[in-house]
Amino acid sequence: MKVIDNIQRMAMFSKILKKESKTIGFIPTMGYLHDGHLSLIKTAKKHTDVAVVSIFVNPKQFLPGEDLDRYPRDLKRDEEMARLAGGDVLFNPSAEDMYPDGYATYVDVERLSNTLCGNTRPGHFKGVTTVVMKLFDIVKPDIAYFGQKDAQQSIIVKKMVEDLNMDIEIKVLPTVREKDGLAMSSRNIYLSEKERKDALCLNQALNKAEAAVRSGERSAAKIIKIMEGIVKEKSTAKIDYIEAVDIKTLSQVDTVSSGTLLALAVFIGKTRLIDNTILN
Repeated sequence: MKVIDNIQRMAMFSKILKKESKTIGFIPTMGYLHDGHLSLIKTAKKHTDVAVVSIFVNPKQFLPGEDLDRYPRDLKRDEEMARLAGGDVLFNPSAEDMYPDGYATYVDVERLSNTLCGNTRPGHFKGVTTVVMKLFDIVKPDIAYFGQKDAQQSIIVKKMVEDLNMDIEIKVLPTVREKDGLAMSSRNIYLSEKERKDALCLNQALNKAEAAVRSGERSAAKIIKIMEGIVKEKSTAKIDYIEAVDIKTLSQVDTVSSGTLLALAVFIGKTRLIDNTILN
């Protein structure tokens, strides 16, 4: 696997691949890879000629007081995991290269970025779309792969690609979970043993909500109340938000239907975790 830490070299390598008519599959990550990331890499390798994995802890998407400085990092570990999953290129640019002195240009997808996580983390998605746009321009992927766990992020990136007429296909793959149902996340490493058990409440709340819908419940308020009850049973859990929204507009709905996105963010101790499901 080729490791590239320079923007110009990555751009040149992508240019060569394009001249050779090679298709590029791209998996943008912040590193500390887990099986969810690896599933994206394996899928990219199946469907494109060259799988490029980026590892960049993007400072622009962290708010003051968040975990930028302590976000888990282990490049050697990530390099080995990406290689074994079939990655062809590991792109690991520096923050100084991505955001040189005087940097002043941002990409902001309006409306979709101001709800759910965007409501409680203002400016977060402006940082996400800016870095993704820059990475797309450098890597020149044909297909970019994202995970369903970050549903709002995927919806926003799709909208950005559509609005800016970018010739990139966005593929969103199912959330990968631990055996007990916890959605895989690089931040799970922060959890104590007690918090790790309590963290299961996110998936449990979604499962209870889905069961209620199967039983005929359609009131978003009642479904949210069911979910809140599950989460509040855990002593280390504090709800950031629980919402039922339209999958396209991310606006709140009063009545759920097929395609409604149930999403929640919960602090387990000091660790903020997210999860979601699309009602079917």
